[in-house]
Amino acid sequence: MSTASREKRYYTCMNLPPTNKGRKLPAEPLTRGEVRDLIAAASNRSTSGIRTRAMIAIMVGAGLRLAECLALEPRDIDTSKGTIRVRNGKGSKSATVGIDPWAAGHLDRWMDRRSQVGLNGRHPTFATYEAGKVGQPLDPRYVRQSLARLGKRAGIDKRVHPHGLRHSLAFDLAQQGVPMHAIQAQLRHASLAHTDRYVRHLMPTEVIDLMRQRTWEDED
Repeated sequence: MSTASREKRYYTCMNLPPTNKGRKLPAEPLTRGEVRDLIAAASNRSTSGIRTRAMIAIMVGAGLRLAECLALEPRDIDTSKGTIRVRNGKGSKSATVGIDPWAAGHLDRWMDRRSQVGLNGRHPTFATYEAGKVGQPLDPRYVRQSLARLGKRAGIDKRVHPHGLRHSLAFDLAQQGVPMHAIQAQLRHASLAHTDRYVRHLMPTEVIDLMRQRTWEDED
């Protein structure tokens, strides 16, 4: 079963609809400054804060979907090589993606802390650590609510949610001039055309440049 299917099954079993069910909301990628503010809004000392920082870093630093993030196992991660293995991603596809050093640093901090609270290699990378619940998978709804709460605490006016962090990576890579095929590989889109539409939707550079060059002065 794919990770996306697991999340859907969770909502069905718990009789909890996804928070955006029935609504198609606009993409609102975060800037680098907003991502830093979001990270800073989570505690750098508490275990839950360090865990949340690592999840944010993975979703924006590697472009993982929430279900993929929560399905990660410690053996899937190699920060020394800058790689993350996504098993059973969308469409039940597996792939290895890169993670930037900044995000890897936050992940390493969590990996050190998780070993101190009773979590081991048999538990999901992001698991609960409370007494009686050690090693249980995190509730996706909890993560979504945590991000929304942190966004407000950070003073971010945009909607802050897991897939928005994936949008933020695509937006940032496009701004840096990263080739479309590289963005496609990192986001694991099925086709280059899909990535092109995805990026153009987030950052319609051509039409923006065209509009900025328009003039209302009369031509003789």
